[in-house]
Amino acid sequence: MQVQIVAVGKLKESYLVQGIAEYTKRLGPYAKLQMVEVPDEKAPETMSPAEERQVREREGERILAALRPEVYVVALAIDGKTLSSEELAERMQELATYGRSQVAFVIGGSLGLAPAVLARAELKLSFGRMTLPHQLMRLVLVEQVYRAMKINRGEPYHK
Repeated sequence: MQVQIVAVGKLKESYLVQGIAEYTKRLGPYAKLQMVEVPDEKAPETMSPAEERQVREREGERILAALRPEVYVVALAIDGKTLSSEELAERMQELATYGRSQVAFVIGGSLGLAPAVLARAELKLSFGRMTLPHQLMRLVLVEQVYRAMKINRGEPYHK
């Protein structure tokens, strides 16, 4: 399976970089992982709703440009569907079984995702109602993809 994570902004925190590198290494036998960082839009601290929309739209254009037409897109969105680890594993197994072995998970910037990105997504996925920093979400997502691969192979993984 080919897994792509398209995320807004550059990851700077060394502990997150190290954690993602560790899970990327662990994923090696199961899937090819590609991390794509698209530039975030520079914006002032306080913005009008119209300015926030413009920022999301510009970041959304960059995200959409990074997605290949044939890829199955999963947008991480707080109002998306919540899945257990086992349900995510099952969904990924179904995709691979039915010839959709290229999956892209999309993580927006601090203002969320543009409507055009959400419209492109075939699944909106939520990791719960709590808001997590978008940079931390990358690590959580990579761990869950790894966990899904272990579940699908019937291999042990701590619960």
